[in-house]
Formats: sequence, C-alpha cells, structure tokens
Amino acid sequence: MRISAIFQYLAVVAVIAFNASSANAQYYEIANQIPSLISPALSGSLNYKGFIDAGYSRTFGSYKADFLEFSTSQGFRYSDWFYMGVGIGVDVLFAHKNENWGEWDSYNGFDHDHSSTTTAAMMPLFTDFRVNLGGQNSASFFIDLKIGCSFLLSKNYIEIGDGYLTNQQYFYLRPSIGIRIPTNSQNPKQAFNIGISYKLLTSNYWNSWSRNVTLNSLGATIAYEW
Repeated sequence: MRISAIFQYLAVVAVIAFNASSANAQYYEIANQIPSLISPALSGSLNYKGFIDAGYSRTFGSYKADFLEFSTSQGFRYSDWFYMGVGIGVDVLFAHKNENWGEWDSYNGFDHDHSSTTTAAMMPLFTDFRVNLGGQNSASFFIDLKIGCSFLLSKNYIEIGDGYLTNQQYFYLRPSIGIRIPTNSQNPKQAFNIGISYKLLTSNYWNSWSRNVTLNSLGATIAYEW
C-alpha cells in the first residue's frame, strides 16, 4: 500500500469517527472495517500482529474517576512503521461521588428499575492505528490512536460527582505515545511498549438538569506485542 493511500484512508476514518452521531454509529463503522483487514491477510500481502495491554488512568476536571484498563488489538502491519487493527477491552471505572449528593429518587421520570453505582465495567470496541518512529531492532518511539465506542456492561447508572452518567454507549478516543522496547533479537516483532495516554469519553449526564459531558483522563500504559 502506498504511503499516500494510507494517509487518505486515515483521513477518511478520522472524518467518520469525529462526525458520528452516536456511539452506535461508531460500532457499525468498526464492524464495516473488519473485511478490509481480513482480505489482505488471506492474500498473504500483510503480516499479522497482535497487542495486549494494561493501563491506569484518572480523570481531570469536574468529574472524578479512576480507570483500570485491559485490552487487546489484532491486525496487520502494512509496513515497518504502520499498523492497523481492531480491538476490544474491559475498563473498570471507579467513580468519585460528591458525599453531599442525595440518594437516587427516580426524579424527573427516570426508570424505577435502574439503580446507581460508583463502580462499573465498560467494554470499548475500537479501530487501532499505530506508527513506529524508528527501527524494529532497537528501542524506538510509537504513536497509537484508538477510536471507537465503549459500552456500559450494566443497566445501572454511574453515580459520579453531583449526578449520574446515564448513557449505555459512549464515544471513545484514546491516543497514546511512548517507547517500544524489543525483547527478542531473533524476532523483532516481539516487544514491550511503555507509554502515557489520554482518554476521552462522552456521555449524557443528569443532576438538576440533563446535559452532555465529557470525561477526560490521563494515564500510563504497558503493552506486549508479537
């Protein structure tokens, strides 16, 4: 694949991701990209590559929460410096509530079957793009970008700050940068990645009025690739 074609593809994907009307639209875009990733592998023109990573991040701003993050990404290396794949993960969210905030009372017509929680599990689904800045046989820098959606794995609303996150689907964006360290001189595809990340989640939020909010978090990640 020519470099110009790669950048054209990245531009199209970025426009689709940032202009999607909902997290559901993000899910369908990810699903539609799977055949385009599989077909080059069947033709033998690409090299398979996989990642597994773990991380921890904490929000900044008005809404406080911690995330313990695990994910895997499977895809193909288009060149020595460019990787694209699709991934899935589990994020455990530990929200910090305002202690002065009252108990949930189904105000304003909310479903009585819902309850609230300050701990929740979320499942991100994403397209993963990675660029390596340097050779495969020595330590180098990487830039990684995950774009997709995240699903709340519960019907409970997440109690956070002075209110509740009420969506079941969230827009998901997670860029990261760091250092790639090869672990096997005989197989340069094997390496550890240590980096820092930023994560953006969008959601509906309810307190005394309903509105949309974003959760911004910064964290650290460690990954193994093969």
